[in-house]
Amino acid sequence: MKQEERRQQTLRRLVDATKELIQEKGCHSITMQDIMGRSGLSKGAIFHYINSKDELYVMLLQEGLEETNRRFMNEIEEGRRNFDDPMQKIKDSIVEFENPQNVTNKVLVYLFGKEEDPAVAEALKQYYDRSVFLSQLWIETGQQHGVIPETVEADKTAELFTLMTLGFRLRARIPNVQAFVKAQDLTALMTDILNPGQKREEKG
Repeated sequence: MKQEERRQQTLRRLVDATKELIQEKGCHSITMQDIMGRSGLSKGAIFHYINSKDELYVMLLQEGLEETNRRFMNEIEEGRRNFDDPMQKIKDSIVEFENPQNVTNKVLVYLFGKEEDPAVAEALKQYYDRSVFLSQLWIETGQQHGVIPETVEADKTAELFTLMTLGFRLRARIPNVQAFVKAQDLTALMTDILNPGQKREEKG
């Protein structure tokens, strides 16, 4: 097995084991011993690829973002260059964020509580920047294919959507909150901003 394949395989085992443990115990209670036991990897094998538990959490958070991008771009590559099909992949992700038990939401809130750690602060910045970058990429892709108007300011709209989504995800972790805005409301607002003509057509 090539070195890169072995690395990817090991990281996959680590991420999958960490996801399971977060679902069971939450982020704070997990120890590296737990991760060793669940993944079946030795301490030496784990620390050959990562430096800390928090680094694993960051990887898990980034993976969710990249998976949404992969699904979106797959729609484009498969020739579905309309508005609805690629947008549906983003909507699906937002629906997942509504779940209080969503693992990446748990990780996000946990990391926000450790922002004084320089490594965590930098990871959060990179995650935010990447979120805005991908949102802008998705909008510009829609504009290139003529399904999102050129009048939409891709950079500002991308950051607006990122801020809205982050707030939505944080709310999901607040116990017993009365939520008036659901996932479908958030995605409907995004659709209205990106493709106002669609709403007029539906009304017509």
